[in-house]
Amino acid sequence: MIAAIEQSTTDRMGKSVESLRNALTHIRTGRAHPGLLDNLKVKCCGAEMLLKQLAGVNVADARTLVVDVWDQSQVAAVEKAIRESDLGLNPAVNGKLLHVPLPPLTEERRHEMVRLARTEAEHARVAVRNIRRDAMRDIRELAGEKEISEDEQHKAEQLVQQLTDRSTSEINASLQAKEKDLIGH
Repeated sequence: MIAAIEQSTTDRMGKSVESLRNALTHIRTGRAHPGLLDNLKVKCCGAEMLLKQLAGVNVADARTLVVDVWDQSQVAAVEKAIRESDLGLNPAVNGKLLHVPLPPLTEERRHEMVRLARTEAEHARVAVRNIRRDAMRDIRELAGEKEISEDEQHKAEQLVQQLTDRSTSEINASLQAKEKDLIGH
């Protein structure tokens, strides 16, 4: 019983941390990163598709992304989607390649990105605390039904707290790295 609660808690907290890391990759730092365009939606063929389903994105240099559109007829749609996104990018078309230079971030925009990163980190912390609360409730229910002893309950609660502390530390480390990345440039 306790092992199942531990495994579930570990998995769910790991997913929360991974979700934060994924969200942080989409926050622009001023350096080229292919993940920046991952969630960009392109209107084509009468539907919306993710850019990564229509093209490959690579890094040409520290400040330039290259988008290789697989279908020549979709180049204009991809260009329009990048141009109209809230990322403030202005792609240049070269055949079926789009060169996307990343303008340097202003100080105000950097601080805005840091606030966004902190918000994402706080959402992850809340998720971890909710997972902790659920696990603690499950452990107390087992103890209340006399399926585990008080010692086992205490050990299980300590283990859940250790998992929570570890996940929170990972969240904080990810946030610090992103802040350093944003402010350090």
